[in-house]
Amino acid sequence: MKATRSTVSACMLLAASLVIVPSYSFATVTQSTNQTAPDNSGQNKNQQSTADAQSNANSDLQTTAQIRKAIIADKSLSTYAHNVKIITVNGAVTLKGPVSSEDEKQKVASDATSVVSADKLTNELTVKQ
Repeated sequence: MKATRSTVSACMLLAASLVIVPSYSFATVTQSTNQTAPDNSGQNKNQQSTADAQSNANSDLQTTAQIRKAIIADKSLSTYAHNVKIITVNGAVTLKGPVSSEDEKQKVASDATSVVSADKLTNELTVKQ
């Protein structure tokens, strides 16, 4: 009986200590109403060729994978360049997205033309400002 009382007392003490929670004051964060929206959905609506247009044809998927491997293998490129969108539809390839410089834009296009001919490549890469 004595052991049970001490066990109950210990449990009550533990429960009481868990109830005591430090109080924090949370600052209210307000946003300015004249801020630009963080997404570019409006811009993307006007684009004809998006990543959703990627064909599921085996040859198009293989072409995209080969171009991606060629770009990733080029260690002189930035993370931006390694992450460009590659869209292949019926053998025609479109490159989209930001790169760090005009030189890098040409290197990515060159890596892509190592897989497909230049006449099947549309380079829509932009230089990040």
